[in-house]
Formats: sequence, structure tokens, C-alpha cells
Amino acid sequence: MADNNENQGYILAVDDEESITNFVSYALKKEGFRVDTTDDGEKALKMAKENNYDLFILDIMLPGMDGYELCRRLRSFTNAPVLFLSARDTELDKVVGLEIGGDDYLAKPFGLRELIARVRALLRRGKDAPAPDHKLTASGITLDEDAHTATGDKGEINLTPREFELMAALMKNAGKVVSREDLLHDAWGWEYLTETKTVDTHIKRLRDKIAEAGYDPGMVETVRGYGYRFRK
Repeated sequence: MADNNENQGYILAVDDEESITNFVSYALKKEGFRVDTTDDGEKALKMAKENNYDLFILDIMLPGMDGYELCRRLRSFTNAPVLFLSARDTELDKVVGLEIGGDDYLAKPFGLRELIARVRALLRRGKDAPAPDHKLTASGITLDEDAHTATGDKGEINLTPREFELMAALMKNAGKVVSREDLLHDAWGWEYLTETKTVDTHIKRLRDKIAEAGYDPGMVETVRGYGYRFRK
């Protein structure tokens, strides 16, 4: 049972270490979150299809379906943020996690305060979280940072929180070239991540989402050798 104050968000934590799920569940429930837990990737996928979770916390090294594969499958039907937990604290692991649709990465062992801070930061990027009342418009698209929507005359572009942040970083500099390093900093907040090719993967996903919604993906332009530019 979650605490009475369950309006903070609904979270699914997946880890095969019972001590970790117990710690995560206790800490988040104490902060007013509603939390479900499981130690199995297949079961987690089933739970995700049956419940409207606001955030997923996934261990990478799960038996059977690992956290990466689980994240890939989640991304086929939900845009809820994904926070990876792992004892494998390498840059490659972080890059892989980002490229398959993850939003953040927390290395084990981790502290309670850091966990809560990461969870709150990710949920603030969600569609129902409060954000600055500000709208950006370029190439016929309006990005509403308050409602966390991207819309135009053909309707809404369905974006994950990370894709939304990436599009916002580009649109705030519409008409100007933004480097991959700057996009990593602005959309991911990861100054220490030196592998920038993950930006290219997410740009491709962003273009695909723009095209799926019926818009011209060419509004996100590649400036070879420099970075990317969102057309005015």
C-alpha cells in the first residue's frame, strides 16, 4: 500500500535484488509516490500495459529480459520517463541506455537524496508536470513548455520527455546551429558525457516522430561538421 499522498506520481521499480526494490519502494512511498515493484522483466512489461505509470525505474542486469530490452518494448507504447539503475557505471552503458530510449542513469550504490532528486527531475519533464509558462514557435510548430506539447496545423507530435527537451533546445535557437555537445548539456544535462553520437540517434527519432505526425522532418537540419539547426 502506498502512503495517503499518492498524487506525486505512479512508479514501477524493476530490480532482481529484493534489497534494492525494498529500499526504492520505501523511500519513494515516504515521499508520497505510489510504487509497484517486480523482479522480472516480462512481468514488468505486463504490468506496464495494465497500469498508467508516470515513471519506470529499471535495473539493467535483469534475468531473462534485461533492462535495455524492457525499455525498448516500453517505448513501443509509452513515453513515460525511464531511469536506469546499474552497478555497471561506464560511459558506454550510459550511451546505450540513452540510445534505446532511457532518460537518466543512476549508478549503484546510490543515496536516497540523489534517487529522489532524479525521480522528481524526470517527472517534472512529464506532460502533467508544471513547467515555465512559455511557448516557442518555428516552422509552423508551437512548443508549449507549460503543457509539454508540440503542435501544428496537422495536430500534435507525440514526443517522449527526452525528445521534447531535445526539440526545445533546438527551437530555442531556431535558425542557429547547435552543437552536439550543447544539445547533450541542454537536453540531457550531462556535461561529462563525451560520446556525442547518441545525439544523432535521438535526432533521427525526433525526425521520425515529426514525419509520423505528418510534418516535414527536414525542419531539423544537419549542418555537417557543426551540429543541428531547427528551421525558423
